Amino acid sequence: MDYGTFRGIFTLVLLVLFIVIVLWAYSKRSKRRFDDAANAIFEDEKVHHNTLGDQEKESEK
Repeated sequence: MDYGTFRGIFTLVLLVLFIVIVLWAYSKRSKRRFDDAANAIFEDEKVHHNTLGDQEKESEK
């Protein structure tokens, strides 16, 4: 096997890998998990605001 054949096979393997990754990223099964990960920062913010709200209520008493 010469160098040109090796490069061709390597390129084909990388193309197939790229297509598999794109299909995985845009599949409907992965959408929920990605949405949960994208919104995770806002969940932390809600907990922080709730904690601050509770502290303000206690200080008013």
